Amino acid sequence: QVQLVESGGGLVQSGGSLRLSCAASGNIFSIKAVDWYRQPQAPGKPREWVASITGSGSTNYADSVKGRFTISSDNANNTVSLRMNSLKPEDTAVYYCKLLIKLVPLFRGEHDYWGQGTQVTVSS
Repeated sequence: QVQLVESGGGLVQSGGSLRLSCAASGNIFSIKAVDWYRQPQAPGKPREWVASITGSGSTNYADSVKGRFTISSDNANNTVSLRMNSLKPEDTAVYYCKLLIKLVPLFRGEHDYWGQGTQVTVSS
């Protein structure tokens, strides 16, 4: 029905920048909301919510990334992004996008879809 493909992760030095993208394809009417999460590699650490954007463009950020990360959504191309500046070693994690998508035909309703994850590693 819907496929999400994440890209843009990699290895960067502390203070550097990366831009993550999440491209959606399939039976999409609209993207209602987007969330980015991250899963630190340290054992026992839970998945952490990072940022969100609604269909109307309202954004929210975790305190740990506020002022450094920017979430955006290109609804015309069904692509969402997370721009990450001033990266720190503690930002190292696998990053996941989660999209709430309204499907076509419309009777299929709205569903959450997750990207496959992309590794971000920040060296000190």
